[in-house]
Amino acid sequence: MSSHHVVRDTQEPALIIANGEACSMDLLNQLLEWSPTVMVLDGALQRVLELGIKIDIVLGDFDREHHPEQFLAHQQPVEIIHTPDQNKTDLEKGIDLLLSRNHKAINIVWATGRRADHTINNVTNLVRYKGEATLVMYDDYSKIYCLPNSFDKWYVKGTPISLIPIGVVKGITTQGLKYNLHNEDLAIGFKSGSSNEASVDGTISIHYQEGNLLMMECWDR
Repeated sequence: MSSHHVVRDTQEPALIIANGEACSMDLLNQLLEWSPTVMVLDGALQRVLELGIKIDIVLGDFDREHHPEQFLAHQQPVEIIHTPDQNKTDLEKGIDLLLSRNHKAINIVWATGRRADHTINNVTNLVRYKGEATLVMYDDYSKIYCLPNSFDKWYVKGTPISLIPIGVVKGITTQGLKYNLHNEDLAIGFKSGSSNEASVDGTISIHYQEGNLLMMECWDR
């Protein structure tokens, strides 16, 4: 059975396993290694159990499976949280719960792929929690997170980077990209910063004045 780090420290990233396309076991094991809390959304429960992963929390409305206890007898202790509220997705409810327990860093996997509506909703919802916690969404091809207004990070030359605005983002200035922006605006559906890349080995700087901007660090398998 795959386990995860035993230290219970809310400063280490908790991990949410959603119900989209599964990622590689290499990626999943890397994230599990230092996750003090592993939450599984109910739609993915059976798939996660088949992988032998130790679970701390199962959350959802359990509309697919009404008796999760019978599947979790060998996993105890496991916290089972019923959240029937239909005004939020299970992923949103999972993030809300972890925030209420003072988790300041949350990694998310299996949240992309499969249904396009779920993927779009899950990715764009990252901006809802800007300033509350560090949320990072992973799949086998990308690492996605909401950028602060000022951002600096070292990258290898040629690293694919996309800047995706949620709504309108104003006054973006970048340095270190192949195609830099100079106090420019991006708007979802009209102009985005997709398929850019690091121009050299070194630090990329991104600054913007207003709005919500997603960073997608991308790669091909």
